[in-house]
Amino acid sequence: MARLLDEAGIDILLVGDSLGMMVLGFPDTTHVTLDHMIHHTAAVVRAKPKALIVADLPYLTYTTAKKTVSNARHLMEAGAEAVKLEGGLEMEPQIRALIKAKIPVMGHLGMLPQSIHQEGGVYRIKGKTPQEQEYFKKSMSLFSQIGVFAVVLELVQSDVARQLTDHSDIPTIGIGSGDGCDGQVLVTPDLIGLCPWFKPGFVTSEADVAREIKRAVGQFKKRVKGSK
Repeated sequence: MARLLDEAGIDILLVGDSLGMMVLGFPDTTHVTLDHMIHHTAAVVRAKPKALIVADLPYLTYTTAKKTVSNARHLMEAGAEAVKLEGGLEMEPQIRALIKAKIPVMGHLGMLPQSIHQEGGVYRIKGKTPQEQEYFKKSMSLFSQIGVFAVVLELVQSDVARQLTDHSDIPTIGIGSGDGCDGQVLVTPDLIGLCPWFKPGFVTSEADVAREIKRAVGQFKKRVKGSK
């Protein structure tokens, strides 16, 4: 998959902890471990892509600055070229420690999937209140000051995402946050229609791979049974 995406000209391959849901069958990303992320990151690296490889720090692996750097180094040793972690202002110590250790950092604001249980199990649009908007602005300003190279904006109200993009020198990468961001990221199974039983409302699938797989398997089954 990494090789196909790279050959299609994708700029960044994000090895996201959404693999827990899309590949490993977990109900949410909080079940993903560092070992899972190392395993999948190394697999992507073996495709030798030209794209930048960014790996998610999974749930509870960056609770302290020291722990963050240690765990991020494991991902870098697996071949990641940068790491991503969720959160804004409260992540300053961890981000500063990573950058001091010369580990490039991608930020993540808006809906934070690793906080899904605090959200009552519901993925919510963020940035609706003045408090949230101010928090995002301050977080983007901090990111700019300390050296974060890009920020994912997930499920941020579209007008707010556009304002954050327009008033920051850091590239923003949107997912479910409208078309006002500098770039867009999408979970590959959503993009290609691999998991039709789960499809976020903001996703437009560009293919129906699930149907093709079932068609191919059905043809194989028919051919094998017909040869008996």
